[in-house]
Amino acid sequence: MQKELESLAQKIQLVSELCQRLRRENQNLRQELAASQQKVKLMSARLDEAKSRVDNLIDSLPAS
Repeated sequence: MQKELESLAQKIQLVSELCQRLRRENQNLRQELAASQQKVKLMSARLDEAKSRVDNLIDSLPAS
């Protein structure tokens, strides 16, 4: 019975360590996702600005 309890305690410890590791990994992934989303937002704004500049250049071309 003692061996079974020790084995169970070891398994609980391993599960606890795994949960802690996964929690840290999840937090890191959330931070990476937020940073990536911010980059996408910035790139989208830059793309919109570039499109607007191209449209303005096209509009300023003389008609053929």
